[in-house]
Amino acid sequence: MAERKPQWPEVGDLVIATIETVTDYGAYAKLDEYEKRGLLHVSEISSSWIRNIRDFVREGQKVVLKVLRVDLEKGHIDLSLRRVTKRERIEKILSWKKERKAESLLRGVAEKLGLSSEEVYQKAGALIEEKLGLYEGFEKAAIEGPEALTEIGVPADFAKTFAEVAKERIHVKMVNVKGVLEIRVAKPNGVKIIKEAFNKAKAEKTKNANVTFYVIAAPKYSVEVQAENYKRAEEVLQKTAQAVVTYITKAGGTGNFRREK
Repeated sequence: MAERKPQWPEVGDLVIATIETVTDYGAYAKLDEYEKRGLLHVSEISSSWIRNIRDFVREGQKVVLKVLRVDLEKGHIDLSLRRVTKRERIEKILSWKKERKAESLLRGVAEKLGLSSEEVYQKAGALIEEKLGLYEGFEKAAIEGPEALTEIGVPADFAKTFAEVAKERIHVKMVNVKGVLEIRVAKPNGVKIIKEAFNKAKAEKTKNANVTFYVIAAPKYSVEVQAENYKRAEEVLQKTAQAVVTYITKAGGTGNFRREK
């Protein structure tokens, strides 16, 4: 949130800025995250020869700039465009977009709770930002539910509302992997044992992922895992399947797992 940022950027910081005025000697830009203005001198616009400054920057354009100097007494900030790498520009834009999204989500939580954004941040947001990152905390809550936040100390009522807002407004891209479990328990309570195996496996192995079991035709069961990436999905799939087979074996049954392509 803007109120948590320092008043002035530091030398070396990357900042999002809006070009306000273009002159023969450079351009003046508003630093969107600080409500300050800085000078982008013509010598810091490009490493190549500049015939027309407006071929590189124009009024109203959003740019990523690097802070070269900050004079607090005079209130001057010197900026550079040419010293920002392509990778730095991309990463800064993504970070800025996440920050703005997090602020919007926080306002959504505040509206649901009937509090101000500042109160929500003080009572829950600050802790989430410290432990997970504010936007990352919302994403985690969207995937795992309130428990992702209560486990780091967020009060249950706040965690519940954070998760509700996150699930309503964040679309987390998930990948799917699945396999087939073939399990047999030749006991009168065999069905109960199988259900217990599934529940125990889901409870212990599914952090950052969703696990679902389907009956194909006994003794075959499908296990499907959704996660943020294939590495995590595969890890959860293998651990979940192994947990089920181990539980069934200890209960006197037999089991094996086959990964589906």
